[in-house]
Amino acid sequence: MRQLPAVNRFLDDPRIAAFEAIVGRENIKRSIAQTLEDARRVPLNGGYSFEALSATVIERLKSAQYDLLVPVINGTGILLHTNLGRAPLAAAALGAMQRIGAGYSNLEYDVERGERGSRYGRAVSLICALTGAESALVVNNCAAAVLLILDTFAKKRDVIVARSQLIEIGGGFRLPEVLEQSGARLVEVGATNKVYVEDYERALSAHCALFMRVHPSNYTIAGFVHEVEPKELVALGRRTGIPVIEDLGSGALADLAEYGLAHERTVQEAIADGVDLVTFSGDKLLGGPQAGIIAGSAALVARLRTNPLLRALRVDKLTLAALIETLRIWSAPERRTELPLYAMLATPMETLRERANAYAKALKGAAIVETTAYAGGGSVPQGALPSLAVALDPSGGASAAAGKLRKGDRPIIARIEDARLLLDLRTIQPSEDPIAIAALQTL
Repeated sequence: MRQLPAVNRFLDDPRIAAFEAIVGRENIKRSIAQTLEDARRVPLNGGYSFEALSATVIERLKSAQYDLLVPVINGTGILLHTNLGRAPLAAAALGAMQRIGAGYSNLEYDVERGERGSRYGRAVSLICALTGAESALVVNNCAAAVLLILDTFAKKRDVIVARSQLIEIGGGFRLPEVLEQSGARLVEVGATNKVYVEDYERALSAHCALFMRVHPSNYTIAGFVHEVEPKELVALGRRTGIPVIEDLGSGALADLAEYGLAHERTVQEAIADGVDLVTFSGDKLLGGPQAGIIAGSAALVARLRTNPLLRALRVDKLTLAALIETLRIWSAPERRTELPLYAMLATPMETLRERANAYAKALKGAAIVETTAYAGGGSVPQGALPSLAVALDPSGGASAAAGKLRKGDRPIIARIEDARLLLDLRTIQPSEDPIAIAALQTL
């Protein structure tokens, strides 16, 4: 045991000390202690040599850094990758978060009047101007927005939903369970493939609180189908005095056909159709931070504001700062490509090919392949667009190479197709190309 190096020797090693800024000194000490304890029980192949032990400590620290939030390079070709944080934020949004987070702000203070002000007012005015809604509200995600509406208007009352829209979203959360949690009673109408406005009428009762439409964010039904048009349901709501709510999920504010994708129903279209309350996400097609936005009738939004649950669902100053800057970008159409999502969507194939050629020139045996990228993130079902990828056949196999890329100083997430390692350039930022090329050269 006397052969074991002292703890201070490890702490003084520059290779180990470099991790202090990433995982902290206490985590380094724990990794050293655990390595020495393991060595006391079972000596390493290299015995008790400092080099063998320090290599183990470094491996532990590399693993520890991935327990923190770290930036990764997305080579999957999925633009809104839920597991990778969905939409990257615009530089202006990041700058706003830094400015507001660095000190005090007028979050709930009216500077002009010198008294308490509204947390939501600045974002609400932008949302209303962009969508045509009378009023709006912001909560911490879209599921929370739906929950707040149901809790406010439909507790112990009926909510009528088409069977074709009883979706399950990521993580196994299902709409029927959200309704149950809110205290609302689900009333299913129609068949899986066909529903008519008469189905809604037959389901009406004195206990009905809401008609609900839900965007099928991650699937489509095709073939022998029929759906109720939003205006039909709104007209029924007007005749019966029952509000219509619509969960759009993705939050499109522009026609995605401009980018070669299928048209996605926009928030503006839902508001123009007369839907009373529309909910959508901030971190999908809006291209901003995680948030749930409710837009629509001023009277109904006013009732939502009085619900005590709102305090538990409210967003913090950093989210609001990023959301406001994102909405300001949307207010100027010529700025849209400042949003990384729309910059990726708008990148022409010629530009991708120029970058791919640089990869192929730097990497022996690399091939350029035409592939398909996807919008992803529960936004546009089957929303595909052409892309280019760099393909490699690593000698140790694609799976082992993908694992090595994930464990680099800057993790790279690739995909495997036909036993080849692929990096889709549509989701890799041009500024990340040198990092990705250097990592691929190590393979």
